[in-house]
Amino acid sequence: MIIIGGNSNRPLADAISSYLGVPVAKAGIRRFSDMEVFVEIMDNIRGEDVFVVQSTSYPANDNLMELLITIDALKRSSARRITAVIPYFGYARQDRKTGGRTPISAKLVANMITAAGADRVLTLELHAGQIQGFFDIPTDNLIVAPIFLPHMEKQFKPEETVMVSPDVGGVVRARAMAKKMNTDLAIIDKRREKAGVSEVMNIIGEVDGKHCILVDDIVDSAGTLCNAAVALKNAGAKSIHAYIVHGVLSGGAVARVASSPLEKLVITDSIAATEAVRMSPNIEQLSIATLMGEAMKRISEERSISALFS
Repeated sequence: MIIIGGNSNRPLADAISSYLGVPVAKAGIRRFSDMEVFVEIMDNIRGEDVFVVQSTSYPANDNLMELLITIDALKRSSARRITAVIPYFGYARQDRKTGGRTPISAKLVANMITAAGADRVLTLELHAGQIQGFFDIPTDNLIVAPIFLPHMEKQFKPEETVMVSPDVGGVVRARAMAKKMNTDLAIIDKRREKAGVSEVMNIIGEVDGKHCILVDDIVDSAGTLCNAAVALKNAGAKSIHAYIVHGVLSGGAVARVASSPLEKLVITDSIAATEAVRMSPNIEQLSIATLMGEAMKRISEERSISALFS
């Protein structure tokens, strides 16, 4: 197997390489003066099983084009199989029409990756599981439980803990995590009664005197997350932590988290940490290198991936 590391998250590609004991192949990925992407594979990859590690995080369009062009270069170099390893799948939140004359961009991106020449996709915690159906090639959507659960179990006792979904859309994910850790479940129902009136947050479940763990797939501006933390604090929560898979953390999100009631925000390195994230005292990043690396190894060896989670 051969690993190609894109520019979006080179530290993760290097960590996966270290876990597998497989060096990252030499590839020249650069830009012309007008910012066109140019990719040149330096190593011979004819007949090889190639894995391209590239998150389509900020800048999403640049990183997506880099992924597509790298796949095309590999296809034209006669790679036997190309697996697009996309720890964070950008555009995943545009998975349905939200109104008239709006796109389903997640489907468009899936079509582009397939058309570029990828033979399969490996990703982590898609925003909506049904996005797997947007691809006409095999797609493996890993869950983050093997990374988050051991970290939670070291700090929290199940009988004193409540797993919380910050909105109704994340109930399935929160329920699955609560079941694995054997904790109670709570849901935050947020609604805006009318335009210009602030959101009302109703908590479904008992959180008074409990350690609350907010779980979700993406934290972007952190507005919903911090508002949920305030609502839990007002409801008598003993402590509030958040475990979010993909730390987009755009704009003033890091400062917003720092000034919120959240004691700790735990994210993964599916997206490369910015300087603000690295310096933040209440944001912790866990590595997914072993999880992604093991899945890549099993794909290469034609072994079961679901066995990782059984």
